[in-house]
Amino acid sequence: MIRKILAIAVLLFFSIQTMYAAEDTNNTTTIKTLKGKTLQATMGENGLTIDKYKGKILFLEFWGTQCPPCLISIPHYVQLQEKYKDDLAILAIEVQATPREALKKFVATKKMNYDIVEYNDGMVLTQFITQKAGWRGEIPYLVIFDQKGEAQLVQPGLVAKETLEIMIKNMINEYKGKKKKDSKQWPPFA
Repeated sequence: MIRKILAIAVLLFFSIQTMYAAEDTNNTTTIKTLKGKTLQATMGENGLTIDKYKGKILFLEFWGTQCPPCLISIPHYVQLQEKYKDDLAILAIEVQATPREALKKFVATKKMNYDIVEYNDGMVLTQFITQKAGWRGEIPYLVIFDQKGEAQLVQPGLVAKETLEIMIKNMINEYKGKKKKDSKQWPPFA
């Protein structure tokens, strides 16, 4: 019951914040990761770019420490990040408001080798995805951006590691000129 009330409150908060979000086509914000890395994110009409991830595929995931499907995806992301470290960046925003020290301990225990952002520190990005991709609080929730920062997939729920790996390989090949694809709009839900 408490989780339902919290989820409704979070959803209401995001809805109100989204209504007041600026309509500028290129908003820039600074994000601080759990380990203290500073990221500069530019949110545009067709996607998202993050300075330290330029030229890389970006997995932006909303997740929680108490979410069973999220817990299943962690080892997959760890393996993919390790295997594709030169081509892939993963940024995971923890949206269940786990206290900072508990989140740090969780990340260390799970050996998460990708960037984690606390709930409050990821608020601007969360609002942007709510506005552009229609996120309504479900987790896990994955948005995949190609190397140019254009959204390629919006997927609520767990995505199989094999599917993610196929997407990574296809985007790497496409970026290196082996395949062409025209993507000018946000993709529909998969």
